[in-house]
Amino acid sequence: MNIKSKLLALKDQDMASFQSKLTPGVEPDKFLGIRIPDARSLAKEFAKDPNHFEFYKELPHEYFDENNIHGLLISEEKDFDLVIKLLNDFLPYVDNWAVCDITSPKVFKKHKSELIKEIRRWCKSKHTYTCRFGIEMLMSHYLDDDFKQEYLEIPSSIKSDQYYVNMMIAWFFATSLAKQWDATIPYIEKKMLLPWVHNKTIQKAKESFRINAEQKAYLNSLKIK
Repeated sequence: MNIKSKLLALKDQDMASFQSKLTPGVEPDKFLGIRIPDARSLAKEFAKDPNHFEFYKELPHEYFDENNIHGLLISEEKDFDLVIKLLNDFLPYVDNWAVCDITSPKVFKKHKSELIKEIRRWCKSKHTYTCRFGIEMLMSHYLDDDFKQEYLEIPSSIKSDQYYVNMMIAWFFATSLAKQWDATIPYIEKKMLLPWVHNKTIQKAKESFRINAEQKAYLNSLKIK
């Protein structure tokens, strides 16, 4: 199975140009223009072929779309230990927010106790998108029934100058305010985040329909001038 040749056959120049504009830092000629719903369908199809494991060995990939498929394929795998290995091989090659954010292994829902150790390690990474991925997985899996106060310390301890890391930290805390207000609001009241992250958290929280008007007004009063 040659995944790359299948993707090349679906090239859409107009969509490629559109996707390129949304993904700074990736050269325009690296986009084939595979639409995300189509990429998801293709990944499900490829995952059924036992030969798809050969694709994982082709790093680094030439095209953005190959990386998208790589992340989506990993997301379909059912063996937790295999997924962790595949991610640790793949994440160092992720160079943009889109590929990072589309990668979301389904198997993680069943392995929360093992996953948190991996998240802590990813969040300590100096590689922008490995760190971002760790924060995103923390946000996706540990702000509801599995929430613990200590988990807020993981993103709050990250001091980065990387936009895509700081934006994810803000997204995390805005979501945490919506889901775990009492535990999270002290981080804003005590200004425990970097100023830009602090204000971006408030901005994103104010855009949320899950946070009421009174809470939004209070958050607004906590902005760093």
